[in-house]
Amino acid sequence: MAISTPAGHSDPGGSRPITVIEPPKRWVPLDLRELWDQRELVYFLAWRDIKVRYKQTVLGASWAILQPVFAMVVFSLFFGRLGGLPSDGLPYPLWSFAGLVPWTFFSQGLTQAANSLVMSQNLLRKVYFPRLAIPVATVLSAAVDFVLAFAVLAAMIFFYQIELTGRVLWVIPLAVLAFVTALGAGLWFAALSVRYRDVRFVVPFLVQFWLFATPIAYPSSLLPERWRALYALNPMAGVVEGFRWALLGANTRPGSMVIVSTLAAAVILFGGAYYFRSVERTFADVV
Repeated sequence: MAISTPAGHSDPGGSRPITVIEPPKRWVPLDLRELWDQRELVYFLAWRDIKVRYKQTVLGASWAILQPVFAMVVFSLFFGRLGGLPSDGLPYPLWSFAGLVPWTFFSQGLTQAANSLVMSQNLLRKVYFPRLAIPVATVLSAAVDFVLAFAVLAAMIFFYQIELTGRVLWVIPLAVLAFVTALGAGLWFAALSVRYRDVRFVVPFLVQFWLFATPIAYPSSLLPERWRALYALNPMAGVVEGFRWALLGANTRPGSMVIVSTLAAAVILFGGAYYFRSVERTFADVV
């Protein structure tokens, strides 16, 4: 949506210029400055999502901890104990939980962002604002769950007496990479779900497939070396391996895997953002 103020035009009182809202051209710029100007709106939308998520729940925000913890128990029992899968010489519960923390952040952000526009359809019809604000706020709200789960991971690291090093600072850019991946994929599915409502059935299936395509229950070292570059096209593979290397000192320094994952995440994000912007003018009519 293009907003301009023609020179020499003003309201009848002559005190303020007239703002003209024009439909976007075929090639739509991202216009991130407009999103930045509405950053307070993004904050309030994120806060709304957090309150709605845990409103009238018995355990409240504890679900942010229980979900990865239950998954860790299942993985430790079936893959670690019964399956005998290796864990890079680390305790399997700690090793798997280190992968589940960023994964849970990603999967929740993607799932909620994919449904964010449909869930906010009344807001879309009433007032104009940068539509990108809705999926961005939704993914940001998942960061609260990430912080809570990360606190549990820190306690487990202390319990297992894992010595931290300066590599722990890599957690920040790796978490940003998980955010970028979730937002990029979320933008694609959010835009598609407005027109095709059965997308909401596809997303959970995709998330389950993506889970087993990411080295959470098994180490990437089980893959042949020649498949590593192709495997790294999954951005979450680099994130999970990076978390274990940075926090647990695992001998799985991601290196080139993170580079490939970063490039793949950037393609997903910018592709999703441009597709989102190209079809957003129809959201209010279709939703």
